[in-house]
Amino acid sequence: MFDTFAIASLPEADESLRSAVRDIIVRCAKGMPTDQRARSWQGFSAEFSRMLGAEGFLGLTLPEQYGGRDRGPFSRFVVVEELLCAGAPVAAHWMADRQSAPLILNYGTETQRQFYIPRICRGEALFCIGMSEPGAGSDLAGVRTRAERRDGGWLLNGQKIWTTHAVHSDYMIALVRTSGTSADRQGGLSQLIVDLKAPGVTVRPITDLTGDAHFSEVFFDNVELGEDALIGNEGEGWKQVTAELAFERSGPERIYSSVVLLDAWIRHVQSSRQIAARADVSPLVGRITAEFATLRAMSIACTARLAAGESPVLEASIVKDRGTSFEQLLPIVIGDDLAAHPDEAVSDELYRTLLYVTHIAPSFSLRGGTREILRGIIARGMGLR
Repeated sequence: MFDTFAIASLPEADESLRSAVRDIIVRCAKGMPTDQRARSWQGFSAEFSRMLGAEGFLGLTLPEQYGGRDRGPFSRFVVVEELLCAGAPVAAHWMADRQSAPLILNYGTETQRQFYIPRICRGEALFCIGMSEPGAGSDLAGVRTRAERRDGGWLLNGQKIWTTHAVHSDYMIALVRTSGTSADRQGGLSQLIVDLKAPGVTVRPITDLTGDAHFSEVFFDNVELGEDALIGNEGEGWKQVTAELAFERSGPERIYSSVVLLDAWIRHVQSSRQIAARADVSPLVGRITAEFATLRAMSIACTARLAAGESPVLEASIVKDRGTSFEQLLPIVIGDDLAAHPDEAVSDELYRTLLYVTHIAPSFSLRGGTREILRGIIARGMGLR
């Protein structure tokens, strides 16, 4: 099974994008404190996303006829890697650029493509993803939110939860049941585009332990949607979602969530310890670097398969499972190292960054599919289920 993780390299034409992205980051994110940059892909700035769109760094993989750049997945990998390493606030366009636009391109009608994709490429249409529901955990097939067909459209009722940045978004792509019952599991599911300002939609933010409110719960009370809300064919939502999750789980964001903290800690070690005293931390830095490089190579291998037009569901699950474990390990080992050197002065900024990442790290293996779900997919891929 590991034959599918073939070593791949980033094309030089895509590597050349790095300097231009760094220029934008310097202009827009310079001076941001480290603990704010540690928000990583949860940092929200609609202004920054519109600037990226104006500079041509959104919709990189989408056709030019819809406002995209007609480049491959490697170009998006390079841009995303630069943004995450800097801790740039990318959440405003994140879902739309990564998942919603490719979904609409692949399964939507021509009218949907022409209406939504150019606005996504400009950073003007913000999307969230409505998959999770109360009581279902990561069991996507446990969908109870239901859309019933009416003359000229759909009537939507139900609830979504743990929806990232729904409170700031314009639209949700919701996985809902359009036929059968929850006992039918993966059958009878469809995806609908929901205008979050439509009558009957209520969005309530959920404040987490850090004081941030990235997540929301969203209620649908007799929400009337047009016929054109349906993406693809009715009843094929499960197939569409499965392909979509390969985009969500394979990317570098599943490796880089703690990278701002890692950089800050290494700078702290370099500035506060004598060369002889660094010997105790060198093996740890080497171990982290080796694991980081391996995960990055695996993520690039997944990107290569996306570039080949494949859907690396199994490989993406492995990358996310190992990547989030790595992200969760970093605040632990960094905290242990700082505690082992109590005579060192730790800056308030590094301390706040460590506290934030420590608080938020448990969510890394929950969002985008829990560890248990991913390992079930991996076991099935190995023929063990």
